[in-house]
Amino acid sequence: MSKKVFCFTLGTVVLALSFPAEAQQTPKIPRLGVLRASSPSAVPSRQDAFRQGLRKLGYVEDQNILIEYRYAEGKLDRLPDLAAELVRLKVDVIFAQSTAAVQAAKKATTTVPIVSVSSDPVGDGLVTSLARPGGNITGLANLTSELAGKRLGLLKEVVSQVSRVAILWHPDNPSSALRMRETEAPARSLGIKLQPVAVREPNDFELAFSTMKKERAGALVPLRSALINEQLKRIVELAAKNRLPTMYDDREFAEAGGLMSYGTVLADLDRRAAIYVDKILKGAKPGDLPVEQPTKFELVINLKTAKQIGVTIPQSVLYQADKVIKERRQEAGGR
Repeated sequence: MSKKVFCFTLGTVVLALSFPAEAQQTPKIPRLGVLRASSPSAVPSRQDAFRQGLRKLGYVEDQNILIEYRYAEGKLDRLPDLAAELVRLKVDVIFAQSTAAVQAAKKATTTVPIVSVSSDPVGDGLVTSLARPGGNITGLANLTSELAGKRLGLLKEVVSQVSRVAILWHPDNPSSALRMRETEAPARSLGIKLQPVAVREPNDFELAFSTMKKERAGALVPLRSALINEQLKRIVELAAKNRLPTMYDDREFAEAGGLMSYGTVLADLDRRAAIYVDKILKGAKPGDLPVEQPTKFELVINLKTAKQIGVTIPQSVLYQADKVIKERRQEAGGR
């Protein structure tokens, strides 16, 4: 064999052997799509919780996972296009937070795995059952509707004479009708008449509170939706201005100045959603992963707001609180 032929052959072998090594050194970085009905500033603790969950599992954004964020900013009609955009980007998993976002993602794809956080996955037709979801969707339920009776009961304990409660809701939100129905039965058993007050855009809130005042509502329960979340501070301010005792389902409202909140710890659900993303990226099929139900609920009471609107919180309710927000400091409740 000549020297030229030997060198060519040796070089070819070295070059061929180098390709598998290089391929092993550059594995495919997974791409995750995040679809939210609200803006990132609406409930920042939930966004942070999801990222914390990913980091705990070893995922570092822009290093070993790429994340495409899409926000509808309270405009539900934007969700279908945003979901379709994530599918076109060929994301490996979509994390959809809220029933409206999950429904949009479901319409956009039947193949891309979807990890959801929604109020009633079975009732909303997202999964076949909690134990065996089937299809391409799994995730966590937040049981928002099923807690309606507990919220009204606590509100009745605080405002014992209340007979008319305003329900602030967004009729275009897909889960709002279900939440309204879930609220009606416990209201009847407590002798409370519900006063539905609809909002469809930011300009509706001033008129909504004027309507509550005109119809002599004694308290308020907002039904959480993207639009309601976007207007968090405004709702809290209008409720205080009208001295209206209000029960929310998200601690963010009580911490922002609302009177009370009772519900699932939503940030925990978003944090746990990262576990589902991890399992799917490692090969699990979403249809085989049971939908998880929450086990932790919390009551948050804002005594500063109670004093401002002239409401006295009974000791029986304070003893149930997980967190009491006082004038200068925050303390854990009696549980």
